[in-house]
Amino acid sequence: MSRIALATLFCLLVTVSHAQETEEWIPIFNGKDLKDWTAKFAGEEVGVNYLNTFQVEDGMLRVVYDDWEEWGGKFGHLFYKTPYSHYKIRVEYRFVGDQVPGAPQWAWRNNGLKLHSQSPESMAFDQQSPVSTEVQLLGGNGTDARTTANMCSKGTHVVIDGKLIKPHCYKSSSKTYHGDQWVTVEVELRGSEVFKHYVNGELVLTYSDLVMDMSEDISRRLVTGFDDLTITGGYIGIQAESHPTDFRKIEILPLE
Repeated sequence: MSRIALATLFCLLVTVSHAQETEEWIPIFNGKDLKDWTAKFAGEEVGVNYLNTFQVEDGMLRVVYDDWEEWGGKFGHLFYKTPYSHYKIRVEYRFVGDQVPGAPQWAWRNNGLKLHSQSPESMAFDQQSPVSTEVQLLGGNGTDARTTANMCSKGTHVVIDGKLIKPHCYKSSSKTYHGDQWVTVEVELRGSEVFKHYVNGELVLTYSDLVMDMSEDISRRLVTGFDDLTITGGYIGIQAESHPTDFRKIEILPLE
């Protein structure tokens, strides 16, 4: 290898190393309380933390169902106060305990990150899920394959490999994570153009072009006149879908 090639390679390595060292991730969960977060449950007013489902304990944000006797279709979400467009988000999560009695089987060890979401204040009183793209978080049953960091659209469509994806969910290429182990999921979002899902550092899904699905009432209600149907940003939400879940880290990295 020539001296010029070696020098170029050295400069690239130094640049990458410096960029990694200067990344300043910002915690949006303080490990103490739910300050800056707002709950919205189906059939409840904005701000009602139904049956104390979202709790903070031992530095973790927990989705807890200790006070629930049965499911009853009370889908819930917890939203961060600030909308974002270009950023990375990183969470560490695990599933624990038992699912609420009467909950659907598909929701067993199932949670998710709602990204580029509508605000909690704009949701209908009985709305079960916000218009958004979801990074679906799933746990394994100890035997079968079950990928995590899948993409689930709600009132939206995306493009994968040049094709418009209309089914509700699209699987990632991740491994299956059984038991109560901690899993790290990172997502890169750049407006509507780039969405990348990583699990424990491995890229498992890429898509783009997040747009409103105008075949759904919840999306049509948000669009007036000649609004652009492209979704370039929005709020961050955490689900409560019937299975206890712990989050010990939730942080973002704003991108230019």
